[in-house]
Amino acid sequence: MRKHIIRFIAMFAILIVLAFYPLNYYISKPGGAYELQPLVTIEEVHPQPKGLFHLMTISIAKATPLTYVYAQLSKEMDVLPVTSVKQEEEDDEEYSIRQKRLMYNSQNKAKIVAFNRAKRHYEVKYNGIYVIGVVKGSAAEGIIRPGDTIVQVNDYPLTEKQTFHPYIEKMLKGDQLTLVIERDGQQFEKEVTLADLPNRPGKVGLGIRYEDNEIVETSPNVVFESSSIGGPSAGLMFTLEIMNHLQDDDLTKGYSVAGTGEILEDGSVGRIGGIDFKVIAAHKQKIDIFFAPDDVVSKEMKAQYPDIRSNYEVAVETAERLKTPMQIVPVRTIDDALHYLEELPPKAS
Repeated sequence: MRKHIIRFIAMFAILIVLAFYPLNYYISKPGGAYELQPLVTIEEVHPQPKGLFHLMTISIAKATPLTYVYAQLSKEMDVLPVTSVKQEEEDDEEYSIRQKRLMYNSQNKAKIVAFNRAKRHYEVKYNGIYVIGVVKGSAAEGIIRPGDTIVQVNDYPLTEKQTFHPYIEKMLKGDQLTLVIERDGQQFEKEVTLADLPNRPGKVGLGIRYEDNEIVETSPNVVFESSSIGGPSAGLMFTLEIMNHLQDDDLTKGYSVAGTGEILEDGSVGRIGGIDFKVIAAHKQKIDIFFAPDDVVSKEMKAQYPDIRSNYEVAVETAERLKTPMQIVPVRTIDDALHYLEELPPKAS
């Protein structure tokens, strides 16, 4: 009897390890299709659209021995090395903050492109620098956190683009800075003494990874509700959703429209990862139309990555494998998507 109990406990322990022990890999798989209408609010009333725009996601989670083996056998899961997901020395908190920041930036660019195309007013302002990561062993460790916004250094307010680095690089080791920091809606001061940067002999600094904190103010105001989603790939669809609020004509024409692609300020649509899984998720949601970045694969990219293909090529191949009736539409710019929708006949009811 005792042997049976020991054997049961041992088997149970093995199952726990197989199911929950984290490996140095990630598993990606199809995520979901999110209706954009509840996620984007604009202070201007327009007729209710007959169709819907959707943003697509993929799901990424730490691999365990069990999910690692399962992913190797599945066409709807990929195993990713940690280096293809996280940046060097990036912890889980910094990864999450970086992904949310990429989403914030994509929303800003979507506002700029949409308001430019609609010839509506917007203004770009700068409010300090946004901290994405803190270098271990640096002067900033324990004082500054990822997600902080530094709005002032000593008596110098950071209200213009790319002003932080020129100010700091004049400083010497041992110089003390008074930083005005915004965190969780609160503003306060912190003292930091500049020190050598870890792994960079002779270089002095705070030891933070950051970017300018850009704020795009629009009229009418645009509010996003997408705090649980990260990454830059919703930019194209955010732009279309905003534009649908800014005009009287319904861009959807009654269709269920999804897509993916980073939006750049000039309106071009950039390549993203995991498009095959996004096509799978869209197919499961019975989406009618899917916009895919028709990115150019250069000779240099092909030489470095022989198997690389454009997002559009992968999307078409995936759609053919699924035998989906969903239309895969190539786009290189926001204007490609707009032109396709303008030429589209209204969906039969």
